[in-house]
Amino acid sequence: MRTAIKATRTFSLDKEILAEVKRTRGDLSESERVNRLLRFALDLEKRAALEREIAGFFAANRADRAERRAFESASRASWARE
Repeated sequence: MRTAIKATRTFSLDKEILAEVKRTRGDLSESERVNRLLRFALDLEKRAALEREIAGFFAANRADRAERRAFESASRASWARE
């Protein structure tokens, strides 16, 4: 596990969330469990943002691919004539 400088903050959490943290913490302290859950959630958020970026990139390039294929076909036809 990584060692980090910790800062104490105060957050308000729903009672249901606190109960779930207590129920699922295992050998960890509640604070460690919350930190792990937050790291996991932040990682999920980053991955989702990356997936959206990837999807946008490939969606934008569909027209480029069609143009590229048309160019390649025309080039092959031109080379075949030579």
